[in-house]
Amino acid sequence: MEDDSRFAYFFLGLGLGVAVGFLFAPKSGEETREYLRSRADEGKEYLKRRADEIRETAADAVDRGKTAVQRQKDQLAAAVEAGKSAYRDAVKGGESAESESNA
Repeated sequence: MEDDSRFAYFFLGLGLGVAVGFLFAPKSGEETREYLRSRADEGKEYLKRRADEIRETAADAVDRGKTAVQRQKDQLAAAVEAGKSAYRDAVKGGESAESESNA
């Protein structure tokens, strides 16, 4: 809830700042609109670059996660196979010991 009110106050302040800026702008209306348009375009470009950076970072994190999961799966499969092999060896060893004791 506290974060919601912070955002609300931020946007309220932003709106008031823009309104006061329009009222006390030292340039003509057309110049001010052109300035705002160029700044908005710069803002869009910045956000686009930032979004691309975030997307790349997220993709890298996903790739690292996939690699880690695959590595864990491989290790688990190797451990299961080693367990099966040890079990087979133990069973074969037990059968040989029984056949030697019966002889």
